[in-house]
Amino acid sequence: MVELNDDKVLYAFSSALDPVLTVPSGETVRIRTKDCFGNQLAGPEDELDEIDWDAINPATGPIYVEGAVVGGALKVSIDAIEFDGHACSCTGQDEGVYGDRLDGWSTRFYRIEDGELIWDENVRIPLNPMIGVIGVAPAGEPVNCGTPGAHGGNMDNTAITEGATLYFPVEADGALFGLGDMHAVMGDGEVSVSGAEAPGWATVTLTAIPDLHLVDPVIEDADSFGIIASADSLDAAADRAVHEMVELMVERADISAPDAVMLLSLVGNVQVCQMVDPQKTVRFMVPKRVLEGIGFTWSR
Repeated sequence: MVELNDDKVLYAFSSALDPVLTVPSGETVRIRTKDCFGNQLAGPEDELDEIDWDAINPATGPIYVEGAVVGGALKVSIDAIEFDGHACSCTGQDEGVYGDRLDGWSTRFYRIEDGELIWDENVRIPLNPMIGVIGVAPAGEPVNCGTPGAHGGNMDNTAITEGATLYFPVEADGALFGLGDMHAVMGDGEVSVSGAEAPGWATVTLTAIPDLHLVDPVIEDADSFGIIASADSLDAAADRAVHEMVELMVERADISAPDAVMLLSLVGNVQVCQMVDPQKTVRFMVPKRVLEGIGFTWSR
């Protein structure tokens, strides 16, 4: 295993960036991450209006993975997520879902201890560690780290946690992988525009799969398999994810498109990841036991 500190970060995923680390396929990397504010907020005395907004949502990287080629995929196994002992969150005017009724900024700061986030003396919230920004270089123009897309990016998906595995379409040699914006706690939707933003370490294993061709990121865990899709609206993102899942099932199992759609209507779950970024993100999750029952193959 190798370690990568957070002194080298990117603010946009881009094929033009020089890698800060090169690793062989199958390497495990322990990556230090800043919080989404670039660690600029230390306490209530720090005002959001005074921070450098060009230093928001940093992702540590990029990492060049040997064997990752254009047209193939990068497999990313989330092995561990560790936090420092603090986190913060915010909301404000014109931010998030309720921002049309707010004035100015509001922030809260929290302790993390014994596997819980301390809201106050009466409310302790169990941690649900996840990685908000994670992805690879896109084709074409750079995409800032605040925007999700087919390359990954700011998907803010609570299913991207320890034990999950992601597959990204590779559009630049070496994939140029990066991650950041970890959350100690976040609800699906991220309605305020932030989770409990926390610096820390993420340990991932990076594996090149040259012969796997994808449109959008794929996610799997012990029980489920799914598509992560981002679009201008939640409806459009869900539509995209369902279409891709049907096509994967027809390609990789002995099932017709009509039967696949009917089966997915019974067992598939459209789940909101985030509804506050420039593109909205959903995941469409299907139980593995059902996919195995129709002969679906995804052994990577």
